[in-house]
Amino acid sequence: MEERKLVNDEIVLKGKPGIPMLLLGIFLLPVSVLALVFGVELVTWDGMFPGVILIALGILYLCLCWMPFAGLKVIKPNEALVLTLFGKYYGTLKEPGIFFVNPFVSAVNPTMEGKDVETAAATAGSTGLSLTLSGKSKDSASGKKLSMKALTLNNGKQKINDQLGNPIEIGVVVIWRVQNTAKAVFNVDNYMEFLSIQTDSALRNIVRLYPYDMADGGEDERSLRGSSQMVAEELKAEIQNKVEVAGLEILEARITHLAYAPEIAAAMLQRQQASAIIDARKMIVDGAVGMVEMALEKLSEGNIVELDEERKAAMVSNLLVVLCGSKDAQPIVNSGSIY
Repeated sequence: MEERKLVNDEIVLKGKPGIPMLLLGIFLLPVSVLALVFGVELVTWDGMFPGVILIALGILYLCLCWMPFAGLKVIKPNEALVLTLFGKYYGTLKEPGIFFVNPFVSAVNPTMEGKDVETAAATAGSTGLSLTLSGKSKDSASGKKLSMKALTLNNGKQKINDQLGNPIEIGVVVIWRVQNTAKAVFNVDNYMEFLSIQTDSALRNIVRLYPYDMADGGEDERSLRGSSQMVAEELKAEIQNKVEVAGLEILEARITHLAYAPEIAAAMLQRQQASAIIDARKMIVDGAVGMVEMALEKLSEGNIVELDEERKAAMVSNLLVVLCGSKDAQPIVNSGSIY
């Protein structure tokens, strides 16, 4: 099986100034018309040879006057134009301005072939891809220019199982830009769709490594909710590794939505509530034990009353019931002997 050849090197073109060629094209058009007119007049006045020469020059000028215009390329800031010559990669124009290049070159942009901006945006939306197209006009689409600006990818919410197998809904936003125009155009069919698919794959690979939340509240355990910054950095590195072949640079990746799937959200809410109640009870018991211990120490230090072990146990039991109970205790007053 033949190995697929990848384009790795980007050739940055230094186009010739376009204004002189524009003026030349404007000059050749009326000159060719005048040459034809004077050539016909000379032939009419029996000046056969000079007239034929002028007619030939006029026809030649008319045939060549389109070439200066065909080679003119206008590049705006943060735009690039990938050019091919007879099927081979010719180079990329990146500097803003008007330039003249080989008039036989053609521009290539697989994301805009036969589409305007609205059609491209609709296609991207149908694949779950949401991109900012600010600054890209219909002229840019028809000229097949690549935007070098920072773009936003929002793949929407994805339902993925976490490390514990719980289905969760997660959404991410990726800020990216085209870094190598040759790779973006020639190594993949459509670098926007390629980025969207690779983002889905990287997101699933990262999410399955972590639980949604820390099960026992441990400080060392990492989770999607508690370690969102770390997860975002790993997600950025994972996506960057996958889209390197397409010449894209990932500037930032952030989690925008994180929640349990609706089918288990109620059960997980009950678990969180139970965990909160247990934590609260632990705190109450710790405080109650401390208060009982303090009460016994105070009674012993002040020689207020001498209690044997049985009475101490009864006192501890009564204090714990009062302090740990979820409802107010109802006191019972004993006016007689305790025996």
